[in-house]
Parts: sequence; structure tokens; C-alpha cells
Amino acid sequence: MKLNEHQAILTPKILLVPYSEHHVPTYHEWMKDEDLQKATASNPLTLPEEYAMQQSWRTDTDKLTFIICHAPTPGVTNVNFASETVLKKKGFKLTPGKEDSPEKMLGDVNLFLYADEGKEADIDWRSTDERVKGIVLEKGLMGVIGEVEIMIARKEAQGVGLGKETLLAFLWYIISSFSTINSEFHSTNGNGKPGSYLKYLRVKIGEGNAGSLRLFESVGFKKVEEKPNYFGEMELRWGISVNSMSDIELKMDDVPLITQY
Repeated sequence: MKLNEHQAILTPKILLVPYSEHHVPTYHEWMKDEDLQKATASNPLTLPEEYAMQQSWRTDTDKLTFIICHAPTPGVTNVNFASETVLKKKGFKLTPGKEDSPEKMLGDVNLFLYADEGKEADIDWRSTDERVKGIVLEKGLMGVIGEVEIMIARKEAQGVGLGKETLLAFLWYIISSFSTINSEFHSTNGNGKPGSYLKYLRVKIGEGNAGSLRLFESVGFKKVEEKPNYFGEMELRWGISVNSMSDIELKMDDVPLITQY
């Protein structure tokens, strides 16, 4: 998406930056790891293919991605996140290629958007807030399903809480920015509908990946079924309601800051 081309998300622990050309060599090296390929159900790409993929992440209207990095110096960022002015007064300035240099990169977090079509569009209201459902039926809006993925590639950064910090910040960004996200998606995927709305977020996780299952359940995702699907995946969903933003913020130590990149 073009939405986050010049946006970064900052918390005291992590920095999320748009996937840019200078990230590609490091990302390409990560994805040579067979364990990561298995965990993400990915096939290795050549370096030219990886550069082409990075460009598609920037221009495609149905997907959004950030590279996860360590937050800059704690002394600079451990402040009130309500205002970017506060950070600037502390001397903080985000410089692409510096705060997100290869040694500071940790992984990535992604959102894929899909139009809710077929039978599911007619009968599956389990994850939809009742007030939202009423508006949708009245105006004939198209449901949008978001699929979330997260990868902490560096093994030394796994299991220390950075995945949860990233997931909460990303969910917060999706909810707080969804009007703009949806506008970009709907411009090429509207299917003739007058508008669209976010129905729910989902994640598909291999049944043996207990850590990822615990992570998503800890922020409110719930299993659709107790048994895996044909591909050995567990699907979990997070229904969207008028309380989604407050639900996320209650789980966070600090509200993230969207800053210029």
C-alpha cells in the first residue's frame, strides 16, 4: 500500500518502518532459513524476485507491511507518546537506513485484505458487531477480511515479548487508520459496492506452532474450530466492534506514535 510509504510506528520497544529497498538484502538472507520458510509457508525467492516483491508491497492496494526493528535509544523514546513534538525536543529524528539498518531489523508484520464473497458474506456474522451489521445491511456495504502475519526472524529476539509489542502496535495502526486503508483497498477491489467495512481480522497458524497460537489468543483472537483445517492450520479471528480500539489500548503500556519516515 502507498498509505505507509512515509509512515513509521514507534513504541518504547519496537519501531515499525515501511518495507523499503534497503531492507531487501537482509530480508532475502532471512528467508533462506528453512525453519522460517516452514513457519511462514514461504518459498525462497531469488534476490531480483525479492526486489520485485518489495515493489509489489508498495503498490498493491490489498496488502500492507512493516519491517520490525529495535526501537531507537530508550533514553530518547521513553517519553510521553502523545506528541511527536516531545520526541523532537528530545532530539529524535528518524532517518531511513539508520534506525532501520540491517543489525536493527528483527522481522516483519503484514496485512492482506480480501473481499468477503460467496456464502460467507451472507451467513457468517459471528465476528461482526450487531450495530455494524445493521449499518452494513442498510447500506449494502462489502465486507473486508484482513489476514495478519507476523515474523520475528532473529532467533535471539524471539520469546522476549517483542512479538506481542509488535502485534498490538500493528492492530492499533490498522484500527486507527482503517478509513484510509479501506479507501485505498476499495478503489480497486470495490466490486461495485458503495463502500466497505472491516468485518474481522484472522490469522492462520500451523497447529504445532504453540507460541504463535498463544500470542494471538493473548490479544483477543479466538479459534474458529478446535481442530486444524485440511492444511494443518488453526484459524483464529478477532471480530471488529466499536470497542476494538479501546480493547487494544487497554492491553498496551504506551499508545504508539505514528511518525514521519
